[in-house]
Amino acid sequence: MDIRRRNNVTVTGNPHGRVVVLAHGFGCDQNMWRLTVPALAEDHRVVLFDYVGSGRSDPSAFSEDRYASLAGYARDVVEVCEALDLRDAVFVGHSVSSMVGVLAAEAAPEHIGALVMVAPSPRYIDDDGYRGGFSTEDIDELLSSLESNYLGWSAVMAPVIMGNAERPELGAELTNSFCATDPEMARVFARTTFLSDSRDELKRVSVPTLVLDCARDVIAPPEVGAFVHRAIPGSTLITLDATGHCPHLSAPEATNEALLAFLKGLG
Repeated sequence: MDIRRRNNVTVTGNPHGRVVVLAHGFGCDQNMWRLTVPALAEDHRVVLFDYVGSGRSDPSAFSEDRYASLAGYARDVVEVCEALDLRDAVFVGHSVSSMVGVLAAEAAPEHIGALVMVAPSPRYIDDDGYRGGFSTEDIDELLSSLESNYLGWSAVMAPVIMGNAERPELGAELTNSFCATDPEMARVFARTTFLSDSRDELKRVSVPTLVLDCARDVIAPPEVGAFVHRAIPGSTLITLDATGHCPHLSAPEATNEALLAFLKGLG
């Protein structure tokens, strides 16, 4: 299969610069990085893609068995890296893609040399000594609502996830992105996302890692970012003065500044 077509791969920026791979989260696509790409393009080669089942990816490549675990999405990432022959790339993952990046970096260390986690969460459900932000009942209700009325769920949840009441157009944009996703494929991605538990994988991360969380985020509260930072040896944590779960849209200047400083520090 043509991996570039399957994942709607886009390559832009400086062809001689270090590679930065931008990976979107649940319900989104590569367009969500449009405010980040210009900040990177002058000095970096920027790779964007859509996971199968999202954006303009090839829907015929979708397999519920494959994408019922984060490992399936990590395989997408590794195959994109292989198709482009990427080496020592910086993988920037938003939300659940942060954990996908962890798996991909472990599976293919020759391709991924650093990680940036934007609003990450290794587990959304609370556990003993761990606050993920949701109870088991919360997630069961969320998934049940999504599966029974996906468009209605999208209209209600997208503004909550975006979390920026002063800019309702951002919530509307996320709603439209959710609604453009096939409901059955979205159901699989949602269950994979919200039922995942990647906490054990964090301690095996061995590449330079930047954790970017938001001061006010109902999906991944600050305790989650602090947990990720503690779990990854040598990682850097920056808490952005931002509201919501998508700081690359709601606070792009602060997000880009932190990202560029990290990239510069890699040398």
